[in-house]
Amino acid sequence: MLHYALVFLVIAIIAAILGFGGIAGAAAGIAKILFVIFLILAVIAFFRRSR
Repeated sequence: MLHYALVFLVIAIIAAILGFGGIAGAAAGIAKILFVIFLILAVIAFFRRSR
């Protein structure tokens, strides 16, 4: 999950450098959502292991 978030972040950066604003914004939004999902799953996994 974190891998996909980083991939979309790189796509957003490259698209922004090349001037594709719409694609960059969409890719950055997807990267943010995937990163938040990754964080939630990581916290859940951490608490399940501690029991």
